[in-house]
Amino acid sequence: MQQIVQGPFWAASLDQGQRVVIYYFLVIAGLALLAQFVRTWTGMKEVGTKYRPAMFASLGVTGVAFLSYVVLTIKFDLGYTQSGGSADGTGAMWTPTKDAIWSWAPRYMDWSITVPLLMVQLVVVSSLVGAAATKFRTIAMASAWLMIFTGFIGGVAIDNGGSVPALAIWGVISGIFMVILYVVIITMIVLARRNLSAPVSRTYLLAAVLLMVIWFAYPIVFGLQGLAVSGGLTVAAQVILSVADIIAKVGFGALIHKIALQRTAEDVDAGEDVHDESIYISGAKESAAVLPPTAATTVGTGATGARGRRA
Repeated sequence: MQQIVQGPFWAASLDQGQRVVIYYFLVIAGLALLAQFVRTWTGMKEVGTKYRPAMFASLGVTGVAFLSYVVLTIKFDLGYTQSGGSADGTGAMWTPTKDAIWSWAPRYMDWSITVPLLMVQLVVVSSLVGAAATKFRTIAMASAWLMIFTGFIGGVAIDNGGSVPALAIWGVISGIFMVILYVVIITMIVLARRNLSAPVSRTYLLAAVLLMVIWFAYPIVFGLQGLAVSGGLTVAAQVILSVADIIAKVGFGALIHKIALQRTAEDVDAGEDVHDESIYISGAKESAAVLPPTAATTVGTGATGARGRRA
């Protein structure tokens, strides 16, 4: 019989099957983040220098998140003790210890870094530049961090996440910052899409909407924490958060990379930039290579054309 307790998710005992399912999702989330980190690293030069800050931010997102999942997996293993059952765990129950909280808390530390960096990515590939880009980036990053930090106070820091009043109060405060962040993102979408081509605009809208939709998973899980929890609810919460992290970091990162490729191809074709390799998106050639002018050409002519030499 599954025990139902009043408290945070890490207060519930798990049977062997539930423990294995949580392990599975923690590990695949970590591996997906590692794969995206490698993909971003190897594809850095595929995009123009103007959009590479988005790639650097993506490396930060996936690198930090991968490390947090390493910590989560280790702490999940150390945070429960086996009672009953056979030596291989069959029929066993796993009882949480005082360290079980660390199979959850590192998520907030991860999000405190990665969510603001997601906003950096969104700004870099937009059409916003100069003071406008700086303003939106600053407000978005600050709102994102405050949303996570205030959630951490109520969800972990006060009474080890077991205080329903704290969850309610700080959940509302975190929700206010979430609303502010959504307003900033929606405003940024409207402004940015005015100067983006139709293909880029569609991808940009998809990336932003994907992020805003998947983010709803986090307050839902936060709200469930205030209910009486069981092993089954703990599994559901861990699975939801792991899948949401994959979509919000890997899926979103892939869309940002696509936007950066699209905009690089457009810049090359417009003669605003050069790129030493042809640009392909999903196997389709978007732009031929345009090499920078050689030193000899510069010396011989005193000036060079904006487009250089096509390869």
